[in-house]
Amino acid sequence: MTPIAYFHSSFPTKFGIPRQSGIVPELRGRIVFEPPYRNMDALRGLDGFDYIWILWEFSANKSQEERRASSWQPTVRPPLLGGNTQMGVFATRSPYRPNPIGLSSVQIESIELSTTEGPVIHVLGADLMDGTPIYDIKPYVTYADCHPNARSGFVDERQWQQLTVVFPPHLQALINPKNREALTRVLALDPRPQYQDNPDKIYGMPYENYDIQFKVANNTLTVINIKPL
Repeated sequence: MTPIAYFHSSFPTKFGIPRQSGIVPELRGRIVFEPPYRNMDALRGLDGFDYIWILWEFSANKSQEERRASSWQPTVRPPLLGGNTQMGVFATRSPYRPNPIGLSSVQIESIELSTTEGPVIHVLGADLMDGTPIYDIKPYVTYADCHPNARSGFVDERQWQQLTVVFPPHLQALINPKNREALTRVLALDPRPQYQDNPDKIYGMPYENYDIQFKVANNTLTVINIKPL
């Protein structure tokens, strides 16, 4: 398979990206097609849908060669369970899988059919890194894809603990106003690895063209500096 498009977002690395699509609906991204697929006819009728499924690759994982050289792991440690409990890989949405395939449901914000880059789909709520290869796009259809009464395993038993975010106004002013709310909500989800809980450690999260530096103590995340990358 070859990518039909690439995703463009505010996250140049995977650090800080929401762990599921849709939980930060303000996050904006663009789907830009590769030259062989820059045909507006391929998007005919898509403007009648509100959401799409994106099939993509966890491209920031180990290379194919490295993965082949090591055996796959049947269990992983979901962040929702604190990173300490092992669950079967096929009972989780971990990015570390036998095949590095991701699936996300995102909202269509708008569709531009004719740009210098060909047709472009603007979406909201994606959990994809900038430059992520996309292999397919399918419309989300409510009658087949929505199961509101379905059980969700251990996810039903745990609620993600969000942080209180202290974001000084003079630092907020450095961020594009359209993206401030999205950034604040991303920080509230606690971008840190689950095994790290040092209140004195300064973390850095690349976002847009900035390094967002912060500390976390007593369930409060404080942005202490923003530096250009």
